[in-house]
Amino acid sequence: MSKQKKNVFNDFSGIMFSTDPEFVYESAEAEEQETLPNEKQDLRVMLDRKNRGGKTVTLITGFIGKETDLELLAKTLKTKCGVGGAAKGGEIILQGDFKEKVFLFLQKEHYKVKKSGG
Repeated sequence: MSKQKKNVFNDFSGIMFSTDPEFVYESAEAEEQETLPNEKQDLRVMLDRKNRGGKTVTLITGFIGKETDLELLAKTLKTKCGVGGAAKGGEIILQGDFKEKVFLFLQKEHYKVKKSGG
């Protein structure tokens, strides 16, 4: 059997004590925004080679919403392009040059999308 970590009163992820009487502790979970509808997303599709050892990646930026929705969109794009990639921080990274294919797919799904960069 594995031991589960007990939630104790003083387990505040490094926050010890505040002398400010109006201090309100905000957890990281409360910061996540609601996902905007496809028509209101303002996405940019670009190619990137910087800090990637000369390899080209397709970068989709500007996604506003929950991390789970971002990962779902990333999984769909990776499946459509047949490549690997990652999703975090409002960005989706796809391995390879799929700028045109991703742009057309996002347009078809009614996202507000623009090509950016070269």
